[in-house]
Amino acid sequence: MNKNQVQRNPERIAVLGAGTWGCTLAVLLDRHGYKVHLWDFDPKVVEALARTRVPRNLAHLRLPERVILSSDVAVATEGATVVVLVVPSVGMRSTTESLGQASPDDGKRIYVIGTKGLENRTHYTMSQVVVEVLGESVRERLGVLSGPSHAEEVSRQMATTVTAASTHPETARRIQAIFFNTTFRVYTLNDVLGVEFGAAVKNVIAIAAGICDGLGMGDNAKAALITRGLAEMMRLGRVLGIREQTLAGLSGMGDLIVTTISHHSRNRNFGELLAQGLTSQQAAEAIGMVVEGVPTAAVVCDLARHHNIEMPISEAVYSVLYEAKPVLQAVKELLEREPKAEVY
Repeated sequence: MNKNQVQRNPERIAVLGAGTWGCTLAVLLDRHGYKVHLWDFDPKVVEALARTRVPRNLAHLRLPERVILSSDVAVATEGATVVVLVVPSVGMRSTTESLGQASPDDGKRIYVIGTKGLENRTHYTMSQVVVEVLGESVRERLGVLSGPSHAEEVSRQMATTVTAASTHPETARRIQAIFFNTTFRVYTLNDVLGVEFGAAVKNVIAIAAGICDGLGMGDNAKAALITRGLAEMMRLGRVLGIREQTLAGLSGMGDLIVTTISHHSRNRNFGELLAQGLTSQQAAEAIGMVVEGVPTAAVVCDLARHHNIEMPISEAVYSVLYEAKPVLQAVKELLEREPKAEVY
């Protein structure tokens, strides 16, 4: 065998969600030798991919012909030993319900969640949604893959490090083995709630960071925003029973940093457009992809109010998104808050 060839693995992996991250992970898994089936609920997305093999917004990436495309969840998941869920958070419940009906759990299948968000109605994390739909028995075979990992860089095989979190160490190690390579380094952790919480809440802070950039407020303000944003994450995380070490790790601070500073970040870019005078709807249309920080802001602020936790940056973002508060007024009110001690 040529040294550049990968030994093909008969194990079948289904990737549900053909957005930039889903396509990126599908190609990564194909490179690892797995038989990959890529599904999307939108037949038009599947048809376009079948025709061009090039994902929207990732013009440099080409899906190998080996990657089988489908808009039928039963076809995509038939015989799959691993299912990777990478659909937008608003579609996680309906996708999981379709999965459960079309391809009942066999008691062995591994589930990997790559979506970063919270469900609006229930305030659930994505793993909590999946467990509620598929049943408690899947929890020990369920893991979350998260960290500072823009698809634009992972798809170019640029060095990236993430966390595979599961309540069961064997599952975390299995996910680590499936995804790990020399440019995609995977650590394991057992704080699933902490990993999902950090991954979701940082998107709200990233919108604020984009506003900061759009207003030209400078590096000092941006650094303070990131730091105080992390403080907000830790304050709310503490009352939810999340380990502070997790929020100081890859899926917390690491993801927060990359999402607030990178030009690849749709949440940061969305905030910048708001600062330039676009409405939320106009900014979302300009981004052209799901901006997870928008629904997450509502969930985070609901949780903060319920637990009586101060999260002024998140509340400012919420007021701009849901109360039509002008961006400059929201920023002014943040800066005019009463002086106080630096508390985390």
